[in-house]
Amino acid sequence: MRKEKLKKRPILPDPRFNDKLVTQFVNNLMLSGKKSLSFRIFYGAIDIIEARMKDEAKPGLEIWKKALENITPAVEVKSRRVGGATFQVPTEIRGERKVSISMKNLILFARKRSGKSMHEKLAAEIMAAYNEEGGAYKKKEDTHRMAEANKAFAHFRF
Repeated sequence: MRKEKLKKRPILPDPRFNDKLVTQFVNNLMLSGKKSLSFRIFYGAIDIIEARMKDEAKPGLEIWKKALENITPAVEVKSRRVGGATFQVPTEIRGERKVSISMKNLILFARKRSGKSMHEKLAAEIMAAYNEEGGAYKKKEDTHRMAEANKAFAHFRF
């Protein structure tokens, strides 16, 4: 590498829950630099979750963290070209990348949902992921299934 390795910028914790993971999620949720709007959407979704899931004895933030944990993949497949053939090679994922992928999948499938506002769509996707269902959970399962199917090509990992 010609340049030195980039330094990771520190992420400040969010104002309501004082959690860096929330800020990272809000940064992924943000469009066109509108961070305050992203915070409002996230906090609104957490409030909706707390209102709808009163039977759970957990606060909304704990439900969100459990949902993220449920949709976090452990492996992914990467294309490797070996001797004119392309193989889907299963590889382990770094910890930071796991979290990032799960957040991006949650946001992607929340945006695809039908609903009135982003608060409601995000809340619905978080509750679905908490219950181990929904688009983001299905994506994780498909990724794991693909990695399992291509386990024979794991020796191409280098």
